[in-house]
Amino acid sequence: MNSDKVGRMARQSVDYVGTLFDRIEVLRSAPATLRERAARQLAGLADQLVVERLQRCPLAELRPTVARGTRLAKLEEAGFHTVADVLAAGQHRLAAVPGAGQHTVLETLKAAQLIREGMRSEVRVRLDPEQRGPMQDHLMALLAAIRSTEAAVTSLNPAVHGARSEVMPLAKQARAATGRWRFFWSSRASKDAALVALDRLEAVLATPELQALDRRVHEAQRATDPDNYRIESLWADFESNAAAVNSLLSTLGTAGRSDDDAAQGFVGSELRQRINAVPLDTSRLNATLRGYQVFGAQYVIHQQQAILGDEMGLGKTVQALAVCAHLSAHGQHRFLVVCPASVQINWLREIEKHTNLEPYSLHGRDRDTAAAEWAHRGGVAVTTFNTLGSLDPQFLTEVALLVVDEAHYVKNPDTRRAGYIRAMIGRSQRTLFMTGTPMENRVEEFRRLVEYLQPAVAARISADDVLAGARAFRRAVAPVYLRRNQEDVLTELPAKIEVEEWVSPSRDDDRHYYDAVVSKNMMAMRRAAYRAADSAKLDRLREIVEEAVEDGRKVLVFSFFHEVLDAIQKSLSVPVYGPVTGKNSSAVRQRKVEEFTSHRGGAALLGQITALGEGLNIQAASVVILAEPQWKPSAEDQAIARAYRMGQVRPVQVYRLLAKGTVDERVREILERKQLLFDEFARRSVAKESNREAVNSSYVRPTILDDESVPLEHRVILAERYRLGIDRMPPEK
Repeated sequence: MNSDKVGRMARQSVDYVGTLFDRIEVLRSAPATLRERAARQLAGLADQLVVERLQRCPLAELRPTVARGTRLAKLEEAGFHTVADVLAAGQHRLAAVPGAGQHTVLETLKAAQLIREGMRSEVRVRLDPEQRGPMQDHLMALLAAIRSTEAAVTSLNPAVHGARSEVMPLAKQARAATGRWRFFWSSRASKDAALVALDRLEAVLATPELQALDRRVHEAQRATDPDNYRIESLWADFESNAAAVNSLLSTLGTAGRSDDDAAQGFVGSELRQRINAVPLDTSRLNATLRGYQVFGAQYVIHQQQAILGDEMGLGKTVQALAVCAHLSAHGQHRFLVVCPASVQINWLREIEKHTNLEPYSLHGRDRDTAAAEWAHRGGVAVTTFNTLGSLDPQFLTEVALLVVDEAHYVKNPDTRRAGYIRAMIGRSQRTLFMTGTPMENRVEEFRRLVEYLQPAVAARISADDVLAGARAFRRAVAPVYLRRNQEDVLTELPAKIEVEEWVSPSRDDDRHYYDAVVSKNMMAMRRAAYRAADSAKLDRLREIVEEAVEDGRKVLVFSFFHEVLDAIQKSLSVPVYGPVTGKNSSAVRQRKVEEFTSHRGGAALLGQITALGEGLNIQAASVVILAEPQWKPSAEDQAIARAYRMGQVRPVQVYRLLAKGTVDERVREILERKQLLFDEFARRSVAKESNREAVNSSYVRPTILDDESVPLEHRVILAERYRLGIDRMPPEK
């Protein structure tokens, strides 16, 4: 023991420990401080939006809310033309207007303040890279500082806890050696203990672990300063990772928060209270959840057997992973995801990205080895519908949560895959069905999904519930079904503009179409518009794509047909990726999407709607083209949702290419009626009515066209043959 260290050298070591842990405590409080600053900045931006709206609100808008005798015209004559003008002027300046009077001034200000408060309650701040300014830049820097600091604090906690338990007792004992007089008057035992503690403290402080902790704290402190971030890099990162930024934004205040009722799926108050009482443990989750996502995870945990039917793009995957992370933190270990092969890789990547859980692929040649390891070590295993039946049942026991993605794949209970899922439900403690399209054709199909999970609830779903409308139906299925829609909870999403682009077929288009109808070949009828050299659809598609690419936008082009995609690819002179088809493995599909996403500037990605239209995130695209209408509304919705989803930062333009006088008209009629069924009972939308028109009103409508026992495709072909005069219409009786 070296008594020469008493005094200055001892003080340096002890003070260093105190300073280090003081810095750590300041660092731990930094996220809350940064959040307060960001909330103030967000409120300032919201106020700015309100002012801009008030400046566009004419004073005449106050007339319905002011009392009789209020002379707004006098204020307008004096130059106060907008609601913002009178609020900025205040009572004193308005009172000086000749002929206005106290009644007019007080009534006008009262009405203007009511409008301002109403706007404040409704305004939502949306970060837009094309509408940025100093306030948005500063908010973006604050958000980056919050994300970095919170991540740093979380990662530091284990090292801090270990260091604190080791060095703090040593520093306390060594304190007696920090002053010579204190050391002199200490007992021999205290002196010896202080010197021993000082030697050990200095040895610990010299270790690489403590020095690394010091560097990490320093780096984390730099991360708390918004000025240390390059704004251009932050906006570039936002365009590729907007979902994470907007999720954080949604937690900061009312200017970024959605309606609670909508966020909680309009679940009844009693059930909602029980669900909200479930504390969600996110310690093993590497993602910021929005309020509606927290509730979704709590719902699944509480209900145990549930369908999460959120509209596509709302992050059903991360909600499922939040449930896995919560259960894992409470001692459960094995979680199984069953999904289409096209999205299996995406699931594995999302598990790595959003959780601390180990992902396992139970697909391909090594599936049995991976299954054995997963069964032993625990984690999240991902397999496909077809592979599930070939896995050794001994590995599929004690599953804490079974997640069935795109659960509408098992709507037919008589299929083999449905049998595999039913058996797996019996081996699992909890089951979560995920589908944005629970009812593609009939409410009965939705009832079948419910039967897998809660047969008692399914038995209570009756025709009366359906006939009573959306609210009665949703009350009946509340114990098993939760759905939220984009417009209710993703308030930062930009506009989605959908247009129908009707073209007049060329003479060659008509010839190809007529030949297809004569041959009674539905597939040929649907793709006939792309066969001619002077194809009207192809010309319009080329115009849309080339204009979008010139503007630097990325385009998704969907078709059901390989032949159509090939024709489109040959006709385009812009950068083209794909086509992505069903022949591609999921790894190839993902790679093509990533190449398209990383392309600098405008480009087009072509894909078969059955291959590219499900499960992939392609927010880099902001233009979507549907080359022909699809039979099911879900197919089109899924395709559009590849681009229009959480994380999209630009308005999305959707073009449906349709040819007049072709089967496109019939498909659109059918599609609209299916969409109404879906809207009424799954989306809780207002019921809509449509009048079905006869195919050709100049003749008697053949009864076979409305005969439900005749296959739909056959009826459409007959309708077109009648319309084109290939078959004779029945005579009027």
